[in-house]
Amino acid sequence: MSSTEAKQVVAIMYEVKEADTKEVIDSNLAAKPLEFLLGAGQVISGLEQAVAGAKVGDKLNLSINPEDAYGVYQQDFIQEVPRDQFDGIVLEKGMTLFGQAEDGQTVQVIVKDFSDSSVMIDYNHPLAGKTLLFDVEIVDIREATPDEVLRGMAGGGCCGGGSCDSEHGHDHGGGGCCGGGGESCGCH
Repeated sequence: MSSTEAKQVVAIMYEVKEADTKEVIDSNLAAKPLEFLLGAGQVISGLEQAVAGAKVGDKLNLSINPEDAYGVYQQDFIQEVPRDQFDGIVLEKGMTLFGQAEDGQTVQVIVKDFSDSSVMIDYNHPLAGKTLLFDVEIVDIREATPDEVLRGMAGGGCCGGGSCDSEHGHDHGGGGCCGGGGESCGCH
């Protein structure tokens, strides 16, 4: 990516579907455009790479593989923990819980299963292992302000909020569905 692109803010309208089910999992079509700083890792790498050479008015239909989205599903991200660590929580299969890792980072887990003595939790991102289909329209490209470059443009839209788990109605906080890197829904 050139130094010029790295200092550009791109604004997009998008809808994203899970390739296997064709279910819409995130969209900003009824909201304001999503803005992000190119080269800052604010959206998944496959989306960032696809829009890097685009022009205002371009409409893109993208298929983004797991490797360029939320990664491949990893069995070793499933862990069994004692049930007493969840005292006071009414557990449901598929629910999302947030905790704190040893390094102080917020972590998100999904309850895979539970018994009277243990809980199986999954640290994989809810979209890990899934191919994503994006319909994207580039609505603006502009030079980033020095402050945006300095801050890395910590922004709104689906990167700053939204829900990745509409099936269970749990808000995943700071990641949304096209967010990238450690700022995405599932920090490991």
